[in-house]
Amino acid sequence: MTTTVEKPARGSVPADSATTSPPPRRRRARGDRTHLLFLLPAVLLFTLCITLPAGMGIFYSFTDSIGFGEFDFVGLNNYQVLFSDPGILHAYGFTIGFALCTVLVVNVVALGLALGLTSAIRARTALRTIFVVPMVVSQIIIAYVFQFIFTDPLPALARTLGLGPLEQSILVNPDLAWISIVLVTAWQATPQAMLIYTAGLMTIPKDLFEASSIDGATPRKQLTTITLPLISGYVLINMIVGFKDFLAAYDVIVGLTDGGPGTATRSITMAIFSGFENGDYAYQMANATIFFLITLTIALVQLRLTRGKARV
Repeated sequence: MTTTVEKPARGSVPADSATTSPPPRRRRARGDRTHLLFLLPAVLLFTLCITLPAGMGIFYSFTDSIGFGEFDFVGLNNYQVLFSDPGILHAYGFTIGFALCTVLVVNVVALGLALGLTSAIRARTALRTIFVVPMVVSQIIIAYVFQFIFTDPLPALARTLGLGPLEQSILVNPDLAWISIVLVTAWQATPQAMLIYTAGLMTIPKDLFEASSIDGATPRKQLTTITLPLISGYVLINMIVGFKDFLAAYDVIVGLTDGGPGTATRSITMAIFSGFENGDYAYQMANATIFFLITLTIALVQLRLTRGKARV
């Protein structure tokens, strides 16, 4: 007498395995809850420290609040006055001009250093370390050090060499003070851009340069036809991110000139912070709202332009 053993149908799951492992949908839901649990502290901190204060600032921009006490709603009055205030318009003009000049200086110097540090030179590792040092030093400390340099040693050296325009500190010259801010900010910001360019240059295959050399291409031709086109994504990122960061410059300006002489080097952020001590809280909150919309627009443009450069 023979016995027959029934085989399980194709696609069926044994009873014991069904009891030991949860269904895929349940596992996915459990994983989602775990991810949300880990995100919760960051979301709470961001909401309490960023979103909530920003919302309150936008709310107060429609009032006449001085930062405490009672207030009345004034609608768009603060915004109407803002666009006709010569001091605010000058601050925007200075900040945008400063950001444009600085981003050009930073990217030209950073690209030059990156090209040099990725070539076959001796002690390039040590030089990379030296050039990165300004990036890790506090901006306010850098500003105070350069304030001393521009106030004493540099004018003394200029008097010794007979350099008339530099015999007086440029920090007290309304027409030249902005140059010191550009130089110091560029000195501190160049290492970060240099690292990004170095990473981009290291992704270029060496075979391209060898083949172009065989064809008779000069180093300048290689730069314009090979290097720059292949690192265009890194150039774009450095330009947009740098411009957005320089718009919010504050520490270096405070340490060097404190917005002076007069209001010659007063930036947007300095104007906004002045509302906390001059009774213009609601007015400067309107200024901060406009500044936020400008930076948000730049960030959206950056995302749009760099979306296709994600694989560079």
